[in-house]
Order: sequence, then C-alpha cells, then structure tokens
Amino acid sequence: MPTYRNCHPQLRVRFNTAAMLLCLLALHATAAIAAQNLPSLGDGSSRLVSPQMERRIGEAFLRQLHANLPISEDVIVQYYIENHMQDLAQHAQMREPLQSIIVVDNPEINAFAAPGGIIGINLGLLLYAQNIHEYSSVVAHEFAHISQRHFARGIEEQQAASIPMLASMIAALLVGAAGGSEAGVAALTAAQAAGQSNQLRFSRERESEADRVGLNTMRRAGLDVGAMSRMFERMQNAYRFTTRPPEFLLTHPLSETRISDVRNQAREFFSEQPENTSRKWPDQLEYQLVRMRTKQHYSKNPQADVFNYREKLEQAPDSPALQYALALALSETQEHDQALALMRSLKGKISSSIFYHASLAELMIAATQFDDAQDLIRQQLALYPDNFPLAMMYAKALVADEQFSAAESVLQTQSKLRPTDTQVWFLLAETAGLASNITGVHLARAEYFYLHGALHRAIQHLEYAQRLVRTSNPLMETKLAQRIQDLRTSIRLQNS
Repeated sequence: MPTYRNCHPQLRVRFNTAAMLLCLLALHATAAIAAQNLPSLGDGSSRLVSPQMERRIGEAFLRQLHANLPISEDVIVQYYIENHMQDLAQHAQMREPLQSIIVVDNPEINAFAAPGGIIGINLGLLLYAQNIHEYSSVVAHEFAHISQRHFARGIEEQQAASIPMLASMIAALLVGAAGGSEAGVAALTAAQAAGQSNQLRFSRERESEADRVGLNTMRRAGLDVGAMSRMFERMQNAYRFTTRPPEFLLTHPLSETRISDVRNQAREFFSEQPENTSRKWPDQLEYQLVRMRTKQHYSKNPQADVFNYREKLEQAPDSPALQYALALALSETQEHDQALALMRSLKGKISSSIFYHASLAELMIAATQFDDAQDLIRQQLALYPDNFPLAMMYAKALVADEQFSAAESVLQTQSKLRPTDTQVWFLLAETAGLASNITGVHLARAEYFYLHGALHRAIQHLEYAQRLVRTSNPLMETKLAQRIQDLRTSIRLQNS
C-alpha cells in the first residue's frame, strides 16, 4: 500500500505546505468573522484566536505533521513519554488537557509545541538529555508555550498583520517541527522578513517567559530546577562551532543572557529551599531504559553493542540500565536465550510492571516463543485491561502466530481508545488484510489517510467499503455515505 511513509521527509514538507496553508487560511478567515462574537476567556488573545479556534488549527497542523514526519513505532517509548508528560502536565497549570503527544523518529534534537495542546519531541532529545531532570526541563518549557497560549498571543501582538503573514508563521511552525530541512529555514526567514521587524523581540520575550514558567513547573514536580540551565548551556556548547545547529536552537534561540537568567532563577529557588542546594537529585531508571531503547533503535552495529555493554558491565555489574541495553542488543544478534535470561533478572528492579512485561514479551516474540508471549501478556492484560503497549505486543504476537482475526480484534479495540494514533490504524489495515476482511482494510486505510490530511484518498477507501456493504449492511452504508459527505464538505472549505 503506498503511503506517505515512503516519501522523503523534506519532499513531504514541500509537497504538503501549500495544502496546509489553504486549510489554515480558511480557518483564519472563519476566525476573523466569528471573533466579534467570541466570549472573553480571561486573556487578550481570546479576542482574536479563541481556544476553540486553536484546537481547530491544531487538528489541521496534526494532520500535516503526520504526513510530513516519521512517527516512532516503539510503543514502549510512546507509552513512557505519554505517561511522563501527563504526570508533568499536572504541575504545569494547563488550562486544558493535552490533545496529542507526538514522538518523531528523528535522531536530531528537537521539541515543539503547537496550538490546541499538541506537543512533540524527537527521539534525539532522549539521546541528548542525560537524565530525567534535563529531559523534563525541555518538556516543561514546551508546556509553558501551551499554557501561556503563546501562539494566540503572538497573533494578538501581530493583529495588524495580513493573512499571508499568519500563514507563513504557521508554515514555519510546521517545518520547524520537521527539523533540519532547508524549507524550514526558508519559511522562518520569510516569516521574519515580511515587514515584521519586532517579531524576533516578541519571540525572545515568549522564550524567556516559557523558561520561567517551565522552572516553576519543575519545582512543583519536585525536579532539579538547575537542570534547565545545564541542559541549555551544554546544548549551546555542543553546537557552538557547527554550521548547521539543530532545529531546536533555531526555533528556541539561546543566548548567554537567557541561560544566565535561568541559572539565576534556579538559584533563587534554591535559596528559598536551602536543603536542595547540595542535594543529589536521583535519576529515574525507566528514563534510562527508554534512552537505551532509543540508542539501540539507531544502532547500526548490534555486535559491537554487545561487546561494549559487556565491557561496561564489568565496571558496573549491578547497573539495570546496562543489563537492559545488553538484553536488547543480544536479541538483535539472535542470542535469544541470553537476552531473555538478562531481561528476567530485571524483574523487581523495574518499578513499572507494564514496562517490564512489555519488554519481556517483545524479546519472547523475537525468539519466536509466541505461546509464552501470549500467555504472559494475557495475564498482564487481566490486570491492566486494554493497556496500549501490552495490547500492541499481544497483537504482534498473534500476527506472528498467524492468528490474524484475533489480532484484528485487539487492534480494533485500540483504534477506539486511540482514534488519532496513525500506527494503530496502519497495523489494523495490514492485519485486516491478513484476516481477509476487505471491508475492514478499506475502513482502516480511510482513517489512516484522513489522519494524514489525504482526504481524497480517505474518501476513495470509504467508497470502496460502501460498495462492499451496500447490500449486506444498509446501516453501515448510510453512515459511510454521511462520512464521505462530511469529508467532501471539508475539502470544499479548504479550497474556498
């Protein structure tokens, strides 16, 4: 099945930017007309861009993001990041819950926040942030952009700007999330050069505010507030002499003054709580395990990894993170018995039962121990019904064991629990095909393409499904007809 996954990211950005601008121009036109009738929600930005409009813009942005970026398929990493962000968000004074958490399969450092409660990180951030405190400092900073409604306030500050300026700002946001593309630099340059001489000043002010709010979030969460300045300083030093810094430094420009301000505010927090000044802040094991998974994902030489991890374990034989990493590497080199023995030795050391058992099941599947993997996951699903990583591992084990209909049923449940998860819909389409459920294939593909903003492709698959159920299921045929009509209306609005 041809999908956007097969396109080069840079080409996808350039191909889809025009479509995104048309959609967002229509949204902004609607916003401008409706703005006079919107109630004030407590801040000036709601006069021009309401929270409801931000969500609509965010949904359009999310569809383009899915089409343009390679999304991580590691369900254990996704589960950890979602849980961590939801926990940290409780301390971030968010007005509304997060809409979507995106993990981009890209080894470059980047993190971004978008209108409507969308936040994303590159896997590269996990490689670079050495501990949970440094990683959380970047996430807390992005939360601040959302909680302070920086996108809407930026529009309010530039309310005299034309619609093309708004479009260029949003396009810059999209290509900035893509990370590292020439199109991103061009869009950012165009947005800043189109007669908006004070845009950079506003950007710097918002970045500083996000730092301050993010530090307060970290303090409330019981994290080391000193980690933010260390993270920024180390990042700046690492890329000081490069000709092309990572996209994070382009969209979040760092300066000595800004780093100094963050460091000074952290000192003020410590002065209020002197006991934290010399405190040794503990790391989180699960964070280090996620880093190990990410390193293994990008490794090109598992044999060398096995040698290196064994050598490191001689120096630190009791390190669960190194033992976990070695187990993953051994599985990659087909040394399954050793990999499973090492993973089983970690039982009780990894505090998250879901994390541990999903990891163990993953190695069992790699070792073709399908019955054992299914038994293990069924026991865990009895304790944690419909849990995302456990259910996805269960579906993977069932597919590997050629139990396609059972796997399809598991994925159908996940598609209802995670209706915007493109990976779930992609796997459901593939599994439905293996189960000879042709109608199910078309329905899942329709949702997959819809989430990628490919509305014409979505309609095509809905029409295929409609023809298949026309005589056997009139009720479904009617529902599909309505969905097709809704999508055609959306296309007309985008093109108007």
